[in-house]
Amino acid sequence: MSGTVHHADGEGPGPGPGHLPRMQLDDLLEELQVRIDAVRGTRDRMHGLLDAVLSVGRELELSQVLHRITEAAVLLVDAEYGALGVLGENGNFSQFIPVGVTEQQAEAIGALPAGHGLLGELIRNPAPLRLPELSRHPSSEGLPPDHPPMRSLLAVPIRVRDEVFGNLYLAEKREGKEFDSEDETVLSTLAASAGVAVENARLYEEARYRQRWMEANAEVTRALLSGVEERRVLGLIVELARTILTADLGALALPEGGDSFRVAVAAGTDAEHHRGLLLPREGSFVGAAVKAGEVITSADVEHDPRIRAGPPRWAGLGPAVAVPMIADDMPRGVLLLARAKPRQPFAEPQIAPLSAFAGQAAVAMELAERRRDAEQITLLEERDRIARDLHDLAIQRLFATGMTLQSATRFVDHPKARERLVRAVDDLDATIKIIRSTIFGLRAHDNDSDGDGLRSRVTQAVQDVASALGFTPALRMGGLLDTDVPAPVADEAVAVLREALSNVARHAGASSVEVAAETEGEAFTLSVVDDGCGIPEGSHHSGLQNLSERAERLGGELRLVTPSGGGTGLTWRVPLNGAGAGP
Repeated sequence: MSGTVHHADGEGPGPGPGHLPRMQLDDLLEELQVRIDAVRGTRDRMHGLLDAVLSVGRELELSQVLHRITEAAVLLVDAEYGALGVLGENGNFSQFIPVGVTEQQAEAIGALPAGHGLLGELIRNPAPLRLPELSRHPSSEGLPPDHPPMRSLLAVPIRVRDEVFGNLYLAEKREGKEFDSEDETVLSTLAASAGVAVENARLYEEARYRQRWMEANAEVTRALLSGVEERRVLGLIVELARTILTADLGALALPEGGDSFRVAVAAGTDAEHHRGLLLPREGSFVGAAVKAGEVITSADVEHDPRIRAGPPRWAGLGPAVAVPMIADDMPRGVLLLARAKPRQPFAEPQIAPLSAFAGQAAVAMELAERRRDAEQITLLEERDRIARDLHDLAIQRLFATGMTLQSATRFVDHPKARERLVRAVDDLDATIKIIRSTIFGLRAHDNDSDGDGLRSRVTQAVQDVASALGFTPALRMGGLLDTDVPAPVADEAVAVLREALSNVARHAGASSVEVAAETEGEAFTLSVVDDGCGIPEGSHHSGLQNLSERAERLGGELRLVTPSGGGTGLTWRVPLNGAGAGP
């Protein structure tokens, strides 16, 4: 025996055939460790996916849901960049939510993607897309200037029921790796759960907007039926709609004449360019809404081909919506809302209840008008009663008193006493004339059907401007307007009144107007006082010059003052004895 010891397992101190089993065992152990790491990684990824699904599902605000989905997708597949594109009605993106891009980079990249090129591939073919090198795809159009470099891409569609809601885009897997099939599976699973979360958020958003519109309807109806001035209620309608839809501009136009609408209320961005405008049905956005008979929208109202009439007034505004306010199959107005560029278009859940809101507001306006008509009838009946009482009681008593005093003068010897009695009889005659003029004014709606009396014409002029102002001005008349004011003065006075009220409606933005027409001694005075914005210093108005010239032709004058509470006070005063004077 040589003394060499052979081990039972065949291993020796040097290399030999017995060394192979240890190498196989090491390989098996290494492979087992790789598999354990893979299982652990898969477990961690599944936990991450579950956490992402739960995180997305907890949100109810749609905007927050969309951000959560994008952020979760970036973490799950270990990507540098992510984005969620929401599809609009025209097939392009209505929203694009990026993750991983700084604000400075986003500003440098520019406007919202239009959905062309590679981003639009998923729009045209909604199926998962995985690219190791996106520049090699036939649809690739390259990246815009200042865009971060991106090589690999993984994209999947998000479906809500059978509708493609949007697309998830992930780019640049970290450490230079490529997206694999497992990434695609995880992202597709997240997209499926995201579809459910989006649907829940949309249902919540629809319910929330519906509730807010119902509350707005109740507030408008309560205001109209409680007697609040119509102009204030119109302003309330505009402000409520602006608040609910976060619009930058709100306007409400009322029908005027057969085929025109006047913007009675405007608030927000460049409201002064819209307020008071008279717009035709053809060539205006409000007219297009009336013609359609339903809600209409515009993605870019500044360049909308339906808008051809009126001065330029849409600069900087983009998305817009208009809805007719219909009651008894008749348009009672049009509500218009617009957002500044580059804000998002009005979403369907936001504007879906808008027609009901506008319709109920129109019905409330009609009910309020009928209530006002009933009150007007009651007022006219009361005026008739007062006129009868004045004629049958007051005048007869005054006439009898005058006759008594007149007959008593022959029994008075003292000259001064007789003079006082005669003066008292003259005063009674003047009082009787004033009362008769008042009776005539009270009954003007019945007896003056042709509207020839100055009282009736002044009343009609005030009523005619009510629709443009949004309320009826307060009116005070005094003296023998129908008997003492000559026809030339009356004609000029009515023309001056209509011009003054038109100026208030177009320029003042007033919430109250007071009109007074009265005779004082040998002069006639017409005044129009409003609480609007006043007349800017140094401004020139041809309309005011015209009113001044009318007064001068009759030997009178026009005065403008600023009341203590603000606004404008116009006084047009002409002599009664110079009525025939001409230029």
